[in-house]
Amino acid sequence: GMTNIDDKGIEGVERAYNDWLTGTQGKRVVRKDRLGNVIEDISTIQQTEQANNIQLSIDQRIQSIAYQRLKKAVQYNGAVSGSLVMLDIETGEILAMVNSPSFNPNNRSKYDSYKLKNRAITDSYEPGSTVKPLVVASGLDNGVINPDTIIDTAPGKMRLGGRLVQDVRNRGDMTLADILRYSSNMGVSKIALKLGHQRLLDTYHQFGFGNESSLILNGESRGYMPRRVRWSEFENATLSFGYGMQATTLQLAHAYATLGSAGLYRPLTIIKQTSAPLSERVLSTKNASALLQMMETVVEKGGTGENARIEGYRVAGKTGTSRKAIKGGYGDDYVALFAGVAPVSKPRFAMVVVIDSPSGDRYYGGVIAAPVFAEVMERTLQMLNVAPDHQTSLSIVSKD
Repeated sequence: GMTNIDDKGIEGVERAYNDWLTGTQGKRVVRKDRLGNVIEDISTIQQTEQANNIQLSIDQRIQSIAYQRLKKAVQYNGAVSGSLVMLDIETGEILAMVNSPSFNPNNRSKYDSYKLKNRAITDSYEPGSTVKPLVVASGLDNGVINPDTIIDTAPGKMRLGGRLVQDVRNRGDMTLADILRYSSNMGVSKIALKLGHQRLLDTYHQFGFGNESSLILNGESRGYMPRRVRWSEFENATLSFGYGMQATTLQLAHAYATLGSAGLYRPLTIIKQTSAPLSERVLSTKNASALLQMMETVVEKGGTGENARIEGYRVAGKTGTSRKAIKGGYGDDYVALFAGVAPVSKPRFAMVVVIDSPSGDRYYGGVIAAPVFAEVMERTLQMLNVAPDHQTSLSIVSKD
């Protein structure tokens, strides 16, 4: 955050908690002599309220590492911008929230308004395949599938209302883990069609999409969740792989923190907590555990997110690559995403990396965003002395 010349908060935490940080001047009635000296206190009409302190949940060490790595990725890939959010799964505390480009609030000589924006909460994107684990979660909790379900995705494409839904190639029968590992649009579409649009929308809302968080930071976007009287099968299908809706980086991180907390939805905070937060169960513990194990295969060798692997730690995550919408359809720009939690044996942190409009032919989330996740998460786990957990390597050949 930052203040103006009069020390009044105008952005971020400084603005949200301005009264708390400033305090209130007292007022009293006095008698003065002709020289202006106070000679008698008559009464107090307003007590003085001392300024208070705030301890943020932001860890400066993680914040610094995250900003440096994100900035490097944005510059190297010629992207327009990037954002990263890391959450403490157990408390809902925001440990890091960074954007690139950014600016130093202590150096106003290089002030540019576009750099001031907190993109992690203000900018929303179609999250693409990063929502596929939530589709599987909804299917499991609503009983339309079980962990052993096999989905027939042959011949790798299908027409719904004259529109085409397809995978990169025909993979035939797929387990739920395979659907996430290879990011199958066909697989999640068939689950979504079994669910129906309302149950899928309900799951998205339960995980925080379309809602404001518990933060009170100005400019926060609620994202976008569609409301229609009539739904086509194609619209239902595309919703299952993250099109036709929008979410912020913070909302996506919140959803993955909920998966990591065994299905407990906790409020977010940027203020250091002294007690355990209230929580609401939105996914059964059994299904959340099964889902994390499926998501582990995404970062194993052959999965779309193998660049997010961390030596010695179990990581569960999902890649995403969404095409940016323009007037009348979709353009040639992409958003690259990676979302995940670690370590899987006892999830501590959830993190999302978003890279907006990378240039050139490198625009996949598994290629651009996943390495940022791996480096920042690895440094965090080591710095906070989180013990390594067992990691099993899978030998799977894939191309994505």
